Amino acid sequence: MDEDEKDLERRRSELGAKLAERQAQKSRDMAKEKQGEVSRKGYAEAMKLASEFFSAVFVGGVLGYMLDRFAGTSPWGLVVLLLLGFCAGVLNVLRSVGAVAPVASSNRRDEDNK
Repeated sequence: MDEDEKDLERRRSELGAKLAERQAQKSRDMAKEKQGEVSRKGYAEAMKLASEFFSAVFVGGVLGYMLDRFAGTSPWGLVVLLLLGFCAGVLNVLRSVGAVAPVASSNRRDEDNK
């Protein structure tokens, strides 16, 4: 019986070591997953900001081209509206980042006066 108890104790200690190793591996995996989640959020934010900027410039360019095409003001409509689109894109990015305060709506001003 003494031999069986020693064997059982040895197996128990081996199992405890394996369990501790698995717990450590699990915590390392969780840390890697958190880091990956932060990285994915940063990538998503960058894509959102880039799409906001490029869409504003694109819309300004298209509207300027259309104005030049129909009004015959070539190239001034394209130049002016492309610059306005660029400014609007920069302003949108700054608002998304939080560097510039968002536009206050008239409803919000009415509530503040009450």
